[in-house]
Formats: sequence, structure tokens, C-alpha cells
Amino acid sequence: MIAKIHSMVPYGFHGKLVEVEGDMNRGLPAFNIVGMANKTVNEAKERVRSAVVNSEFFFPDKKVTINLAPAELAKDGAYLDLPIALAVLVLSRQLIRSDVENRAFVGELSLNGEIKPVKGIINIVETAKKAGYKEIFVPVANLPQASLIDDVSVCGVRTLLELVLVLKKQIGPEAFTRIKTSDCLQSDDQFNGPIYDHIRGQKLAKRAMQIAIAGHHNILISGPPGAGKTLLAKAAANLLPAPTPGEIVEMSKIYSLAGLATDEAVSTRPFRNPHHSASATSMIGGATGPGEISLAHKGVLFLDEIPEFPRSVLEALRQPLEDKEITISRAGQKITYPADFMLVATMNPCPCGYSGDPTHECKCSEAQIRNYRKKISGPLFDRMDMNIIAEKVENKDLRGMGSASSREHIVVKNTITEAIEHQRLRYGRDGMYNGSLSSYQVTKYLRLEPDAERLLADASERLALSARSYFKTIKVAQTIADLDNSEIIKVGHLAEALTYRKR
Repeated sequence: MIAKIHSMVPYGFHGKLVEVEGDMNRGLPAFNIVGMANKTVNEAKERVRSAVVNSEFFFPDKKVTINLAPAELAKDGAYLDLPIALAVLVLSRQLIRSDVENRAFVGELSLNGEIKPVKGIINIVETAKKAGYKEIFVPVANLPQASLIDDVSVCGVRTLLELVLVLKKQIGPEAFTRIKTSDCLQSDDQFNGPIYDHIRGQKLAKRAMQIAIAGHHNILISGPPGAGKTLLAKAAANLLPAPTPGEIVEMSKIYSLAGLATDEAVSTRPFRNPHHSASATSMIGGATGPGEISLAHKGVLFLDEIPEFPRSVLEALRQPLEDKEITISRAGQKITYPADFMLVATMNPCPCGYSGDPTHECKCSEAQIRNYRKKISGPLFDRMDMNIIAEKVENKDLRGMGSASSREHIVVKNTITEAIEHQRLRYGRDGMYNGSLSSYQVTKYLRLEPDAERLLADASERLALSARSYFKTIKVAQTIADLDNSEIIKVGHLAEALTYRKR
């Protein structure tokens, strides 16, 4: 007799179908699992045996063989514990085939039969939906995320015994309530962390950050210690627009795969702030999960003191900054994760931080300053849409810090929201920003008045702009125009954009 249970496992940002086949024969009692199962999956033998017995079922005293198909797909994790247990129950006739037909199952089993949550549940449910399954049973703790996917019935169960009773129609599954992603949208009723009203001075830097957020532009802020660079970046996190329903699903998928959120939807845009000791693998991700650039998807990746990061880490950012995704190739597999993030980076003007400061003596040599600034390569710098300097704020201008007012912050956020709406109408869909346009899309959608065209041609010659910098200047100018409620790029918009291209 052969038992077949259908399941899925995450594979990169997507998922793969897995068929759990079971066979039982006479012979010495044995329990074997084949089909490219790693150590975690092989350990399922002990978890399944204990879960079956402790759930008031009997484990057959015959030779049981479980095959995980397709055999060439490497299986990792405890996703298949539940399907394996069901295969055993079908083989021992404690369940019949019709109980499990046309259904999919996933879940980790504890020794007492409890069904524990798994990572990547959204990937799993999406894969089940694409394969045509209308009903999938998942751990009850995974329900909030699993219910983000429409047009598939997701049933939450707590234990193996409860699942069997549900399949036998003796009880109903966990009450299923579809979560509307609109209910997950972040609220502006309060702000967590610093806001614009907490920042004294830095009028130019605050203006540049407003432009960067409105158009999803990468920005580099340099300035002396204590100028407020980090505070400015953290305040910007409260200016990010609310995510769209589709973005909530994407962000939840990534955080579920990383094991950072398996029991709820991710409804706020991420603000990732990795330490400069982070490795290249932790930054870009690997076969076992997404890295910081993917965890920052649809949000901000903040690199404080960017020259302190290893050169290999910074160079690894070049491709995802351009392609908005990262493809990781390992022996026998290739995995792609999304990485559409806005890069906010800060740096000092020199190693000691006081180059050009009239009140502090700089102790760095010219060679040290040169080497420090060279840590950001030309190609990486060319991928920064905006480059600004945050000047030191005089102590006398710091009075009033800590005011409870949020008037300036609210005004700026409203202006950003209006600019994003201009972009949505121009491009005909959500989540597409000026900073994300290709060179073809720039020529298709963006228009410059004749005087602005002449200014751009002259400036590109004088500043020796690369092709990438040329188009980035136009994109920043369009965001400035959107903030100004102008559909066409004017001379003033382009002139301001050019001030942000200086190194």
C-alpha cells in the first residue's frame, strides 16, 4: 500500500512542491526517510514517532519507508514533519486516503503532538495556490500570515490529534478569518523615535532627505561628528509612506523566511541598521535565508559611517542597488531575493572627523583623508542619487531640543505623500518611484522644459557626468518637481538636483 501526502517547502523567495510517499512492508520494524533529506529532516523520524504515540495513535511495528519527491530537491527544516506523520497514519489505516486527498499540509511536530509554526508560510501557501490546492492545513500560529493570500482556504490546527478529528469531520478547524491587508496599514497617530521637529538647523540636509524619501533615492550624508547625521536618518524612518497591500505581503514573506516574524503580518516599512562589522553574507543573504538588503526591501537600509564597512561588503551592494534584487548562486542551486531598498549612508569628512572644522584641529594627513574617502569606490558612489554635507550646528542654535510639537514633521510627510501620489498617477501603479526608473522609462515618462534641457546638457559637460549620473539627475529633478506640484521639470528643479551630485 502506498500513501501520498502533498506538501510544500520554501525555496528562495518562492516555494517547491513536495510529495511525501509512504510504503509499509513486512519485516523487522524500521522507519526510513529517503529523498535528499538533510539531518533536520532525518531527525523527523524521532519527532514523528513520539508525536504519533503521544497523540493516542499507534505506530506500526513494520518496515516503513518514506520518500520525499522530487528526490533531487534538497530538503531542509521541519516543514515535512506533519505530512510524514499523516503518511504513517494512512499506511496504518488510522486515516483513509480520501481524508487527505486534494489537500496540502505543512508543520513541525513536537514530541507531544503539538504542531509548531514554520518559517516561510506565505511562500508555502502561494505555492499551494499556484498548484491548484484549495485547502491547506498549517500551524495555527501561522494563520495571520497565511491568511494574507487570497483564493485559498487556510485551516489552522494546534495538534496532530486535532487535525485528525478535523479530517474526520468530528470537529471544525480553527475559525478562519481572512485578514485584510488594509487593516495592517501603519497609522500616523503617533511617531516612534525622532522626528523632524527634533532636529535643529540642517535645513539643506532635511530638504534633501525629504526629496530622497519622496522619490526613493539613495543618499549619502557627510559631515563632522555631532552634526546630526544619524538623527536625521532615524527621523526619516517616520517619513516613510504607508506600505501598499502588495508590499505588506512581500515584506511579510521575507521576514517569515528569515524567522523574524512567523505569526503576524509585517505592516510597517523596515529600517535596517546593520553594524559595520557585518559580513558580506549577512548583508546579501545566502541559501539559508535573506540578508540585510532583502530585510530592508520596500524600506531603508541605513549604513552609519559607511567607510568603516569592509570594501567587499560595500562592493556587494552595487548589483542589487541597480537591479533591485540579489541572486545568490551556490553549488547546485540559484536563489533570488528581492532587494528594492533605499540606501541612506553617512560618513565623516576624514578619519578623525574634523577636516574643515574651524573649531577643531584635524589630525589626519592628506594621504589618510584620501584613503578614507577612497573606501567608497567610484562605481558605488555613482549609484548614490544624492550627496550632501551636514554642517555643524552651533551650540546656541540647539535650544528647544525635545519640543513635543510635530508640526514640521507632519507638513513634510503630507508633502511627501502628495509627491508619491503624483508618481502613482504618472506610472499607473503603486510602489513605482522616480528613483526606480530605468533610462528607457526616464525618456518615456519625464519631460524637461527647453531651458532645463540646455542647462542639463551644459552641466553634464562641465561636471563630466556618467550616463548613470545623467539619468539620476533627471530623476531627482522630477521628484523636486513632484514636490512642487509640477508635471514638467523646470530650470529651478534641475538646478537644485545638480547641487546634490557634487562629491
